[in-house]
Amino acid sequence: MAKKAKFSLVNEMYEGLLKTAQVTRNGTVRIKRSELKNLVETTFTKAIKHAAKGERVRFPVIGALARKDVVAKKGGVKTTNPFTGEPMVTKARPATKKPRWSFPKSLKDTFANKRNW
Repeated sequence: MAKKAKFSLVNEMYEGLLKTAQVTRNGTVRIKRSELKNLVETTFTKAIKHAAKGERVRFPVIGALARKDVVAKKGGVKTTNPFTGEPMVTKARPATKKPRWSFPKSLKDTFANKRNW
């Protein structure tokens, strides 16, 4: 049984461009804007679905998308409201799965550098 390959945004875009690109008589490559828009949208939708399944999807230069599992929280715990100081009872929260986005160090450094402001 073959091992399932990881999702690659670049490979999906490349394969989609090869399918949609048309060569004119003089040898130039043409792609319709609507087809390019559909290609980008479907590729990003596929990436989101793979990330929702638990796979870490990397977007070149801008970051990575992954699924974060949030643990359940018990209810009925007595705490105090930090703003008013009143005692309160917390509600229960079920376990959920949420998207998590992480930025690469190079992007963080670019934003941290004041010369780029």
